[in-house]
Amino acid sequence: MIETTDRARELVWSAERYLEDVFRRVDAVEMVNQQRVLETFWQERVSTRHFTPTTGYGYDDIGRDTLDRVFAHALMAQKALVRPQFVNGTHAIFTALSGLVEPGDRILSITGDPYDTLLEAIGVRGDAPNSLKRMGVSFQSIALTEKGNIDLPAIQQVNSKNIKIVYAQRSRGYAWREAVTMTQMKDAFDHIRAWFPDAIILVDNCYGEFVEATEPTAQGADLIAGSLIKNPGGGLAPTGGYIAGREDLIDRIAQRMTVPGMGAEVGSYAGDYRLFYQGLFLAPHVTAQCVKGAVLFARVFEQLSLLTMPLYDAHRSDIIQAVQFPDADSLVAFCKSIQKAAPVDSFVSPEPWDMPGYEDQVVMAAGAFVQGATTELSADGPIRAPYTAYLQGALTYAHARIACMLACDELIRQGF
Repeated sequence: MIETTDRARELVWSAERYLEDVFRRVDAVEMVNQQRVLETFWQERVSTRHFTPTTGYGYDDIGRDTLDRVFAHALMAQKALVRPQFVNGTHAIFTALSGLVEPGDRILSITGDPYDTLLEAIGVRGDAPNSLKRMGVSFQSIALTEKGNIDLPAIQQVNSKNIKIVYAQRSRGYAWREAVTMTQMKDAFDHIRAWFPDAIILVDNCYGEFVEATEPTAQGADLIAGSLIKNPGGGLAPTGGYIAGREDLIDRIAQRMTVPGMGAEVGSYAGDYRLFYQGLFLAPHVTAQCVKGAVLFARVFEQLSLLTMPLYDAHRSDIIQAVQFPDADSLVAFCKSIQKAAPVDSFVSPEPWDMPGYEDQVVMAAGAFVQGATTELSADGPIRAPYTAYLQGALTYAHARIACMLACDELIRQGF
């Protein structure tokens, strides 16, 4: 039986009473997104025949091709590549970048440096073989302003010569900043069109799908990319990633994803496509559950006088809830409390370790049915100051609620 202290239960219960209006706003966004996804399934006449696995070359794979169209419409794009062969969101993003650039091209990031796992792939850090830097592609980043906004005056001063891609990261990643909202994107992309008319706007959409009622592709972005074991997989997709956007750009990227001359026409999957379709159908609801869980944790953390971002009532554009701790020990202890609340590997005690692709050691609590799935409750953070935990997920709000009570117990024992 799960037991928590009276104070922990009261903190959660009082927070819930306070959050009724915020939860109603989340429900409204879920309804808009669920209707769009459902209409997409109707439009493509999805049936059980689309779930059938294929082998070999995968010519005329009706499950794969229909899944591409369903995702494209759901993500407000002309075309999409949805593939289990993408190992993660970083792979999908790198495939999009490398499929578009040529030697001498430049990439301009307007949201600062990208997420840690992309730094070596681009060549910002290290000198890895096959990085974009080794391919003759240069990279420049413009930091966000002190208030976390896209710095339009600084971007306007950038020399536009050879800029092939303007890159934006929607989510906060391992940074103490707000996620970029659809309103901010629309304003920034309108200016960028005028300043860099030939550039391709590409958005790292990880953690952001279905959090708002529209997607970056409806705000002027040419391309978005992300992981299927985050929001759009609905907690069911076992692997994979996607790239969606302009048809001509998707066709070009497909030549990089497989082989020039074959593109998206090949590629089989001997597994079951059903989980990808069903996961997308559930994605608006599961994402809403994640957002509600994040809102609850934010309100409770604020009552414990911890520094949080975003605040409980802030406008959100991703599912991540960041919270700062005074030291590494407190950060690790919090992640351990989240691990204890997991349905899988609850008995494991996470410790900081050297994760591939990260500059600092990372502590990660992730007791998930799908390894690394961030729509399932997880918490992680790099062991560096400020000591920040990044909490995300919970397939159901009820699970988030229980985990929040257990985390409160741990924080109370630490004197918060």
